[in-house]
Amino acid sequence: MSKNQSRRPLTASPNELLKTIFSYVGRIADERDIDQLLILLADMGRDLISADRCTVWLLNRKTKELWSKVAHGVDRIVIPCSAGIAGCVAMTGESLIINDPYNDSRFDKEIDKKTGYHTRNILGLPINDGEGKIIGVFQAINKVPEPEQFSRQDLEHLLLAATYTGKTLDAAMLQEEIEATQREIIFTLAETGELRSKETGYHVKRVAEFCRLFAEKYGLGADDTELLRLSSPMHDIGKIAIPDRILLKPGKLDAEEWETMKTHTTLGYEMLKHSERRLLKAAALIANEHHERWDGKGYPGGVKGKKIHIYGRITAMSDVFDALANERVYKPAWEMERIVKLFREEKGRQFDPDLVKVFLDNFDRFVEIKETYRDAPPAAEIPPAPES
Repeated sequence: MSKNQSRRPLTASPNELLKTIFSYVGRIADERDIDQLLILLADMGRDLISADRCTVWLLNRKTKELWSKVAHGVDRIVIPCSAGIAGCVAMTGESLIINDPYNDSRFDKEIDKKTGYHTRNILGLPINDGEGKIIGVFQAINKVPEPEQFSRQDLEHLLLAATYTGKTLDAAMLQEEIEATQREIIFTLAETGELRSKETGYHVKRVAEFCRLFAEKYGLGADDTELLRLSSPMHDIGKIAIPDRILLKPGKLDAEEWETMKTHTTLGYEMLKHSERRLLKAAALIANEHHERWDGKGYPGGVKGKKIHIYGRITAMSDVFDALANERVYKPAWEMERIVKLFREEKGRQFDPDLVKVFLDNFDRFVEIKETYRDAPPAAEIPPAPES
């Protein structure tokens, strides 16, 4: 819920209405998370008509349900379209003003019983997309101050918010669909690349979750943390261009082979760098920098210290921890004590000292992620099914 709890006078001039709307427009335009967007839109509607609570519901046509991440003071809720005032608005497309809900058969009294809240009056109207299809419902509850009731003027004012909300959500949901497609492509490509090099798909999942934990504890914002979690699985995508004779060699690589293997960083960067999408731009950066070292002795650029992007520094540590903590075709898994010793020794050499501290301070959490996404044992180690 917004910290802005101000209420307008019961009758507001057009200028006051516009002032309220514009006070939210900038924040709404900058918000990328659709859940937080719903909260801001609900706050705007609440302040426009002086309601105690306001909820923006989104319609799921497949399940015939309405959902909202957060109604004011209530966590995510899902309701069937066959229930309640919001469901009625979604199904009929008609706006409703109900100032005596307890005597209206469409009102679901059970919610008040569960929450202890008393609903005095309700205003609901549909939210339409650019094609006029209903995509959700704007619902306001309890005109303030008590005992004021919702009016046709409130409905007209909330219609301003609903019209703006429809266009905003239409664009936001399209962007969410685009980003969801990007995420699916990234994980599919990453897993394909790992399978080719005889790694499991869990490697990219573990690295992504290690990166998330590092970012949170290091103090990155929520947007950076999520972007890093989603883009880090592509760190080794350049390996798909490394010849099998090198990539799959069971023994130690010779000097020439090692130089070829190192090119997977620049190859990955070249594959991804032309995209203008945030996820793929971040993935390109990570592919290029996840083998750089704090002391400048890494590759491909010999970049040093904080000149290495924080995404690259975090992914480097996440990748090394996963490589050491899990069995590979060329080595057994290391004991945890040995891994801790290495990270302490490489503090300020291979790794960012601040990130090493994060790792050591939260070591149990990293091990927990490792155990959550454990690789399946080789087929020969899986016991046969009992005979029936």
